[in-house]
Amino acid sequence: MRFRPRIPGSKRTPAGAASATADYGKTASFLAIGVGLTGLITYVYFFIASHVLSKPDYGEITVVWSAVFITISTLYRPVEQLLSRHISEHLVKGEPIGGTTRNAATIQLGLAMLFAVLALAFRGPLQDGLLEGNETLYWVYFSAVLFYAASYFARGYLAGVKRFGLFTALILSESCFRTLFAVLVAVSLLSGQSWVAIGIVAAPSLSLMVVPLAFARRARTAPEPPKEAAGGDASVSVAHGTGFAAAVLVIMFSEQAFLNAGPLIVRGLDGAAAAGFIFNVLMLARAPLQLFQAVSTSILPHLTALHTSAESGSEDEFHRSVRAVLLGIAAFTGLMALAILLAGPQLMQLAFSDKFSYDRVGLLLVAAGTGLYLSSVTVNQACVAQGQVRRAAVRWIACASLFIAWNFVPLVGDEFRRVEIGFTLAAGVLLSLLYLIYRHPHERAEDVPASGSPEELEVRLAAIDENI
Repeated sequence: MRFRPRIPGSKRTPAGAASATADYGKTASFLAIGVGLTGLITYVYFFIASHVLSKPDYGEITVVWSAVFITISTLYRPVEQLLSRHISEHLVKGEPIGGTTRNAATIQLGLAMLFAVLALAFRGPLQDGLLEGNETLYWVYFSAVLFYAASYFARGYLAGVKRFGLFTALILSESCFRTLFAVLVAVSLLSGQSWVAIGIVAAPSLSLMVVPLAFARRARTAPEPPKEAAGGDASVSVAHGTGFAAAVLVIMFSEQAFLNAGPLIVRGLDGAAAAGFIFNVLMLARAPLQLFQAVSTSILPHLTALHTSAESGSEDEFHRSVRAVLLGIAAFTGLMALAILLAGPQLMQLAFSDKFSYDRVGLLLVAAGTGLYLSSVTVNQACVAQGQVRRAAVRWIACASLFIAWNFVPLVGDEFRRVEIGFTLAAGVLLSLLYLIYRHPHERAEDVPASGSPEELEVRLAAIDENI
């Protein structure tokens, strides 16, 4: 049996392990329900938008959406992760969190102001080049990114203090408020693309109504910090765990590239209507990923516990668990392919209106890519459990770059087919590279995310935080 470094403080009694597993199971189940509903409601937003708007207008909505989420992923997720990690660490140690919160708020405010300055300075290229000269959509993009600064700060805070009920309420209310505007357009109480787009701004702004509840309750229940410790956490140890956190952020950014770069690239090559079409096609991958987040969040602590266990047979069970999930994904992909063969184009038109015509070959390509991508996410969690997150991050960013570069190389003349092939090709390469890491681990003991640790929290937060 190969040697596996132990994590300090990770040894638990069977009763303690069972209790921790039960508590985590409840939390994971609660989050799974919330995330699943959030994904479903987000789909309803696009379902309605695709039916009530013209092809160009709907395409512009998908471009704004993609631009917003790539921007906020780049700008704000680092602070969200820093906040959740350090609050969690301080609470475990019984230390005050005021300094961490203030420092994170200062950084987030600075990033938001930097974005505002740059977005105003480059308003011309953004409005005229990316958004078809649409002033309303420019201000939707501008305002949404600023409001998401507060939303991601709140997510990091709520995750750090383990207020997962309010965390779920926050992300669920975002989807509800966003979709409400599309519903109001559908029933003719409002009219036009602008009101559908305003839903993208309403999501982060109106959902922040739940945040005062978190801070109010924290103020009532938090014990008074010892005087000698007051302000003692003002200097956050950013160096602590920086490598792990940076690797997680690289993976998160790469996921955004896989899911959102395609529509933006097609918009630049072939216009907004084309971007809306390819966005719908890639929803074949996005929708299952939303539902799969429940699995990806719950499998990590399970795999980590098995990997760090000294019990006989734990390593075999580790690999059996991974294989079981991969077989489930293969079965799901097969069912998806069968549905596409039988009625794929018709189902897509039912889901996103008959304004677009879908070809069966392209849908099958994306279905195959979806299976490869979900398998990559599974193997990635196994790599994280093995303490190989940094090696995995290098593969993620390399494959995301491959996907983006492929779309600018005219080896395939049709822009849509190029994205479909590129997505499947990059997902396949990613799975192969991650599987090699998984089968030939070179772990770092400090990167194995112990149960309940800030590292585990970061990965869980990353898994449930995708485009919601």
